[in-house]
Amino acid sequence: MLNETMDTMPLAERTVAVRLESPCVSVAGVIKAQEGRGQKGFAMRELPFRDLVNVRGDLSDPAFVDAFAQVVGCQPPAQPNTVARGNGYDVLWLGPDEWFVRSNAAVQAGELEAKLAPAFGEAYAAAVDVGSGYTVVEIDGARTRELLSRGCPLDLHPRLFKEGQCAQSVFFKASIVLIPTGGDRFEIVVRRSFADYFCRIMLDAAASLAS
Repeated sequence: MLNETMDTMPLAERTVAVRLESPCVSVAGVIKAQEGRGQKGFAMRELPFRDLVNVRGDLSDPAFVDAFAQVVGCQPPAQPNTVARGNGYDVLWLGPDEWFVRSNAAVQAGELEAKLAPAFGEAYAAAVDVGSGYTVVEIDGARTRELLSRGCPLDLHPRLFKEGQCAQSVFFKASIVLIPTGGDRFEIVVRRSFADYFCRIMLDAAASLAS
């Protein structure tokens, strides 16, 4: 009876329940177990369902810069490998004409793209929602820099890589964007397809520190 009803119901009146699934769902139990052990010097958690938009534009175009600032709350950073803070968003420099805009909290998918794309109007710019293809993982603890150095080639000394900066790199075989957020705490943007691998190898590396 239900199927017959759906078949005869006008398309505009049909509703489908959509359940969001974390990119780290397959390792949720492993992450939870790590939290329960309270491992000294290291903690990891996923920050799922963040809005993440790839933006391309020309910083010399006032129309682009003004439209961006009106929506996000700040101008795109011009200095390489830096982060600008907006109204509920962080803007990560990826290149001279490319940025990641990431929400600071879980939001409805596509929310930022729906605001940015029309705001650009005729400006030579683009905003593409890529949130479904990535997730954000936070790590914290006194030994996080040592841990990251095992699979990341960057110089992570706190005098050189600190809050307000970001960098594209790798952790072993996973491509990442690494963001210091204060002290020994980092947020890491990782592709959805690498999320399971990244979390497992991160926890393996953390376990070796404790041995």
